[in-house]
Amino acid sequence: MLTDFAKLETFLTVVREKSFSKASAKLGISQPAVTQQMKFIEDYLDVQVVDRKKNGIRLTKEGQMLYSIAQKIERCVNNGEKELLKIMNKDVTFLFGASFIIGNYILPRFLNNLKENINNDVSINVSVSHKAIEDLLDKKIDMALVENYIPDDEIIYREWMDDEIVIFSNQKLPAKAKASDLLSYKWVCRNPDSHTRLIFKESLEKANYPDCDTFDVTSEVTSATTIVQTVLHSDKNETPTVSIVSRNAIESLLKAGALYESRIGNHKMSRKLYIAYRKDRKHDAFIENVVDYLLKIKG
Repeated sequence: MLTDFAKLETFLTVVREKSFSKASAKLGISQPAVTQQMKFIEDYLDVQVVDRKKNGIRLTKEGQMLYSIAQKIERCVNNGEKELLKIMNKDVTFLFGASFIIGNYILPRFLNNLKENINNDVSINVSVSHKAIEDLLDKKIDMALVENYIPDDEIIYREWMDDEIVIFSNQKLPAKAKASDLLSYKWVCRNPDSHTRLIFKESLEKANYPDCDTFDVTSEVTSATTIVQTVLHSDKNETPTVSIVSRNAIESLLKAGALYESRIGNHKMSRKLYIAYRKDRKHDAFIENVVDYLLKIKG
């Protein structure tokens, strides 16, 4: 068993995720495959290593011992992979596909450190999430960083960071907007097919606020950059012009006092951002190194 780290990796993931199904999603294999590998380990050792409970799993005494051993092996494997990276061909460019918010506002913050960390040049293709996933499947890029979870059997998704969506204007707004506030503003809306607009509509419904289709909409825009610039340069002497956008896109303008933010009452609009890569590269040393780095800086 020690010569087949994949089974120990499955065991480690089950323990860390506290769930066979969550381990399945994280590893990119079926739940029966996870169960089969765990059974192999228990048959090989002739002991039970986990108890499956309704609310997760619990390690047995033998399972705790195996977990300690597996962690030591994992550290050795990881250190070995890092050493291998030093002798692998580095005259290549690591290609990211990223959605607009991630590619334009989040990833650039870490780009220089990322290049140093993986010892490679990095290139970013900025587009919508669906296009990034298509490019990933077509092997045009090495990794996609996206706002939408787009299910595909050939792709592994890893939850990366939370992205908050806020209401914003170039005029001061109440920190917690009431329904009457939202109805009084002039709105620059996202296009109807926008994932951001869908989250907004769902958030309004949860807060028992009117649907955004009933708001005073002056225009519908696809680009987040265009939305920010439209709101930023709107007339401050008139009714506030507002819209919604990722807080990451306007953070510097908020700090400078050029824009102001608000939220739907006590409700926080947020979504998960994802790291995506092809299953056929899940043991690729470069991919694992980039994923490890991105997960470290997610906070």
